[in-house]
Amino acid sequence: MSQQTLPASITQATGELTTAATLRMESEFPWYRELGARERSWVGMVAQAGITAFVEWYAHPERVEEITASVFSSAPRELARVVSLEQTVALMRTIINVVEETIEAIDDQQMRIPLREAVLRYSREIAFSAAGVYARAAEARGAWDARVEALVVDAFVRGDLDSTVLARVNALGWSAQGSVMLLAGAPPVGEPELALEVLRRAAANHGIDLITGIHGNVMLAIVGRVQDQARIARLLAVHFGPGPVIASEPLRNLDEVPDAARTTMRALTVASSWPAAPRPVVTTDLLPERALAGDLDAQAELIESVFTPLAAEPTLLETASTFLEISPTLEATARALFIHANTVRYRLRQITELTGYSPTQPRDAFALRLGLTYGRIQQSNS
Repeated sequence: MSQQTLPASITQATGELTTAATLRMESEFPWYRELGARERSWVGMVAQAGITAFVEWYAHPERVEEITASVFSSAPRELARVVSLEQTVALMRTIINVVEETIEAIDDQQMRIPLREAVLRYSREIAFSAAGVYARAAEARGAWDARVEALVVDAFVRGDLDSTVLARVNALGWSAQGSVMLLAGAPPVGEPELALEVLRRAAANHGIDLITGIHGNVMLAIVGRVQDQARIARLLAVHFGPGPVIASEPLRNLDEVPDAARTTMRALTVASSWPAAPRPVVTTDLLPERALAGDLDAQAELIESVFTPLAAEPTLLETASTFLEISPTLEATARALFIHANTVRYRLRQITELTGYSPTQPRDAFALRLGLTYGRIQQSNS
């Protein structure tokens, strides 16, 4: 088909054919009518380029890739974000239909036959070219989104929460619905980006929002639209690497993420000191380890939840101190305090209700003893 020429009804009427295609799109496609003036001009550029490329391709079929690629290079890259692949296929089909109608109007049947075959081949080539454009756009968009996501995660960890960060969050598709939680742990062994993509797909499958990235050697996930925190934490924890996975307390919104991120990261550094910790483990369950590691917020929280309420109830404070630090049995505590064992049992239940920690449970007793100790230190220094 080399060096063949098209009839003048096509070669000299590319402008008219473009206008005809544009008018047909306007009458048939609601999405085209809803486009702005700038976007419609882009589509018109592609339509004209598509018809011009057919003329050039018919004369030089050996340059098929170069010619078909030029159809979409005539429009800005933003067109791939505004017009979907399906809509682009509809655009190309409209152009082909207009050209075919022009061919059918040619009187010479011997000329029409090769032109019909040429249109079929050209439509195939242009379809491949369109698919390639959108595949590259999707790949570039994915890489760009990953970079933006990494910047957002770093900003949350640093506490640099400004309008620019929030705009980037919205651009990543964050819905701002439901409560928020954080998960932190080691990334899986292997390619980091692959691990993040697996986590994103898991979040999408469960209908939750996710912003994730690797900060240093920690994979951090900011999760939105959380209804059942324990369930979501378990579902996503399996996609982290070996070792502890830390879950934050429920957060009301993104404004609370920076503080929660610091707490979650601190908890991760001490989680290995509790070998029997569940996976995932909530930050508040690691208050004792965090406090011992010098986390002032954890120390203050233990004082507030343990020492302060018990200090307001002297008999309970005395019972807790005796049971935990002198004689950790009901009978021994009763003898030390000169009360009945049932009274000790009753007071221990009151302590549990007041603090949320049970003196008879080893893990809770650990937190209670630390809360009492830090409270006394604070009291003696004040």
